[in-house]
Amino acid sequence: MHRLDPAREHVIGLYRIVIGFLFACHGLKTLFGLFGAKSTAAVGAWPGWWAAVIQLVCGALVCVGFGSRVAAVLGSGSMAYAFFAVHLPTGLLPIQNGGEAATLFCWSLLLIAFVGPGRFALGNLPARQRTSRQRASEPTRADATI
Repeated sequence: MHRLDPAREHVIGLYRIVIGFLFACHGLKTLFGLFGAKSTAAVGAWPGWWAAVIQLVCGALVCVGFGSRVAAVLGSGSMAYAFFAVHLPTGLLPIQNGGEAATLFCWSLLLIAFVGPGRFALGNLPARQRTSRQRASEPTRADATI
């Protein structure tokens, strides 16, 4: 066992929160003109407005850890689409075509989909409640001797 292993689930949870928050911020920027955006996407415009909705919704779900694996797969796929449809035609490498953010979000979200949400996820609450109820219903050592 590596000495950093006890912190693994906490670090994964913090990683998920940061990636989800940043992804949601991109959606807020495009949809509502926040964070210094020069313009917003027209409602229903393909693909910009739809991509921003995916970013906002999936980013928020990943951030709070509710349905995070499904949201991460959807967000990762949207960023893969963005890279291949928007960035790749202007150059092969992300550093050449401005696709660094799309590439990093694509792979970061895919990682979350595979490793799970880690700690601090709302999706973990039902499992934690079940575990605490099971512990409460288990017979104690004193009960076993009666």
